[in-house]
Amino acid sequence: MRDLSSELMTGRMAEVALEYARGTRGPTEPRPAATVILLRDVPAGGPEVYLLRRQRTMAFAAGMTVFPGGRVDATDSSVADSWSGPPPAWFASRLGCSVETAAAYVAAAVRETFEESGVLLAGPSPDAVVDDTTGADWEADRVALETRAVGFSEFLHRRGLVLRADLLGPWAHWITPEFEPKRYDTAFFVAALPAGQVTRDVTSESDQVTWIRPADAVAAVDAGEVLMLPPTYLSCRELSQYDDVAAMLDAAGEREIRTIMPTVRVDGDQAYLETT
Repeated sequence: MRDLSSELMTGRMAEVALEYARGTRGPTEPRPAATVILLRDVPAGGPEVYLLRRQRTMAFAAGMTVFPGGRVDATDSSVADSWSGPPPAWFASRLGCSVETAAAYVAAAVRETFEESGVLLAGPSPDAVVDDTTGADWEADRVALETRAVGFSEFLHRRGLVLRADLLGPWAHWITPEFEPKRYDTAFFVAALPAGQVTRDVTSESDQVTWIRPADAVAAVDAGEVLMLPPTYLSCRELSQYDDVAAMLDAAGEREIRTIMPTVRVDGDQAYLETT
């Protein structure tokens, strides 16, 4: 099993880490981002998570297998009048951040999940959720959001939808190590795939998508068949302990969430990524 407490870094990542440790490279400010771990139950197969493999041409996490997600957009903080579920203050207390940041995290999580998987955690009322987003009109809206031609608040208003914050369970909070040129301050959430909706391989940022049991994802990383950053790997490893989606969502409500930022340790000419 992968040891996250101290991993030897190689290639460009090691070079950058060594530059930072030796004082020739300074830290950059992390940008807020959000990620959603989509979950579904498979009869006789156990729960599965939805994963995407990022294009190898991407500037950040190229070739890595990740959950849907991305950085917070300026329009994500303006959805307060289209909100249903626990208030931003509740998410702020769970994630250890400001109320404004928490609201942006949740909005970005819902928007990015729609952009990258076609799944929309929103509905026409606080008790309903959209049951099908596969039509051409939905795809046009998804593309408009992805290209920033339309803001998320505008999209919700025009569709007459409310963001279903109650469908999201806070799971983790990670900050990219200080030595990385591109850094993100990321809130991780879990959410069940809404009834009637299906994931779609739609985002241009990935070249492969899959539903897989968390334990199988962990095994693939351990075997060297899949590349994952520590937050994705550890989340899959934690989720592999549960027998169904309901148990995972219940666990999200009880978790103590602490902010994790891996650090670099240098031993001679070798750099190690340490996660505690």
